[in-house]
Amino acid sequence: MTAQTLTAPAAPAPELADEAALLVREIEQYLTARVRTTAHPLVTKTTAELITEALDTPTPTNAPAPVLAPPARALRLLPDWVLTFPLLRQLHGAGRQISVAEHLELTALVIERYGWHSGALRSTSGRRCILGAQAVLFRLGYGDEPTALAAGHRLQAALAKRGITEPYHRWNDATGRTRAEVLALVRTAATHARQEAHT
Repeated sequence: MTAQTLTAPAAPAPELADEAALLVREIEQYLTARVRTTAHPLVTKTTAELITEALDTPTPTNAPAPVLAPPARALRLLPDWVLTFPLLRQLHGAGRQISVAEHLELTALVIERYGWHSGALRSTSGRRCILGAQAVLFRLGYGDEPTALAAGHRLQAALAKRGITEPYHRWNDATGRTRAEVLALVRTAATHARQEAHT
């Protein structure tokens, strides 16, 4: 085997090197000028921005949340355990996250729609006390347990401002209590929760 002499490639002529450098600069300038260009004229974001947006957690906006509808009145007659059926949950809350204020506002709407009750979570005709109305929302998937517990604390705080230390579910059941008083308490607690969330 004969040894071959390895030679370095010949250096490009100076005029070719200058042309290559000029071409690279022009390409870089062109690409820089077209950074905001997208594949379609109706698309206003670059591919990189769209990918980043898709992977990032969405930032909260000040847009109002969709209006929540309370559970259908017909559900008041069903046993409470039926409310956890996936189809019913899907038609209603289905695990949707709601604020404490929304939970309390919906609690008031359930009491208005189903009727108010004292002495037990529900009556045979489906009327609910405060705690019973909260249970309806929880079983149907409106919010989660921490939201319901925070709403309970908010109700307790509203009673404490009146100098009442009795638990709100016992306050609901007190002799002489009225539906109007119950709704006023729940809505006051909802207002305080909404105000606190905005401060």
